[in-house]
Amino acid sequence: MASRANQRILLGCGVLCVAALLCAPAIAPSAAEAPALNPAPAGPAVASSFPVASEARLAGDSKRTRFVLDLDKTIQFRAFTLADPYRVVVDIPQVTFQLPTGTGTGGRGLVKAFRYGLVMPGDSRIVFDLTGPAKITDSTMLEAANDQPPRLVLELEEVDRTAFVQTLAPENRPELRPAIADANAAVVPPEATKPAAAPDSRPLIVIDPGHGGIDNGTQSSGESEKNLVLGFGLALRDRIEKSGKYRVVMTRTDDTFIPLNDRVKVARNQSAALFVSIHADALPRREGDAQGATIYTLSDKASDAEAERLAEAENKSDAIGGVNLSDEPTEVADILIDLAQRETKTFSNRFARTLMGEMKSTVRMHKHPLKSAGFRVLKAPDVPSVLVELGYVSNKGDLEHLVSENWRTRTVGSMAQAIDTFFAKPLAIAGPAK
Repeated sequence: MASRANQRILLGCGVLCVAALLCAPAIAPSAAEAPALNPAPAGPAVASSFPVASEARLAGDSKRTRFVLDLDKTIQFRAFTLADPYRVVVDIPQVTFQLPTGTGTGGRGLVKAFRYGLVMPGDSRIVFDLTGPAKITDSTMLEAANDQPPRLVLELEEVDRTAFVQTLAPENRPELRPAIADANAAVVPPEATKPAAAPDSRPLIVIDPGHGGIDNGTQSSGESEKNLVLGFGLALRDRIEKSGKYRVVMTRTDDTFIPLNDRVKVARNQSAALFVSIHADALPRREGDAQGATIYTLSDKASDAEAERLAEAENKSDAIGGVNLSDEPTEVADILIDLAQRETKTFSNRFARTLMGEMKSTVRMHKHPLKSAGFRVLKAPDVPSVLVELGYVSNKGDLEHLVSENWRTRTVGSMAQAIDTFFAKPLAIAGPAK
């Protein structure tokens, strides 16, 4: 791919021109996007040493609502609010959640629902979806007393929009968000930042298992998308590395939440030759029972309603994880895509077709296996990228395949063959995916 160097020069010129036109200085990520309260432990963690959360409950009404989390020891925590959508985020050290099944799926008072999980090694997070604007009036860690365990208590009170915005940190206020965030300041997984021992000219492939940590993805019959795609991604990595032809970087190798923009930056910072995001879709019962694998490429306009629905759902992952959803202005994204992504889209579409050709002989494919939509995770302007939906966890047959070792081995093999074919052939100009 000799033209990649020219493409990066073009992208750099485009960025400078856009920045000059808009006069928008770059700043560091907001507090909501920064790592959580406590750093990862220096050595291997022992699960039994983590605090244990045994029960969580809500009380109150639409004016005032209280959240209580029972623990086996006191912890430090940080609570803050986010707008659009209205959320409260509580950052805590890594906790072993032993809460009853279904905890958080129902709401009460000012809270529609809440979720919890790991956001990075050493740090957990609880995210509350609010019914409307509310402020934190009190947040306390109570010691054990009178047969009660240590408790984290959060008090919320209804406020209007103006009062809510005033409670936000300045960098989180919608009217004060900068036009362009610093593209190089985000934290990426440690394995993606390790310097190479020696120059290595082999193509680098980034494998991106979707979701993780606090974000479970789709769920059905006791299976979570985040676990299914992680297992598949690790198997694909092992298969590709075994050939010795490529270097491979994973956006995550465990049950950790990674924001969408950080996934893209892993690929860009490493000058990746290919980015493959792995997912497994689900349809609500009212929408029927689709089945089969689908391969998506980036497009400003979705190829169909289902693609648009999926892209919208996947693009909300950061909101699920409690990340500040400030985006670049549309005009900036449009200019950068127009300048740098034309060739990249051609590479992406070519790989998508190659991948479909290999997978269709071993894997059940969707009736429309090639689609496109505006997935944020595919928006690296200089890295060919595809998003693969392995199947539908909402479909019984697909779910049986997704948990099958034999099916995974065959599918991994077809994807590895597609990668070999993609890098073995010179670029042939291809049109957009239909």
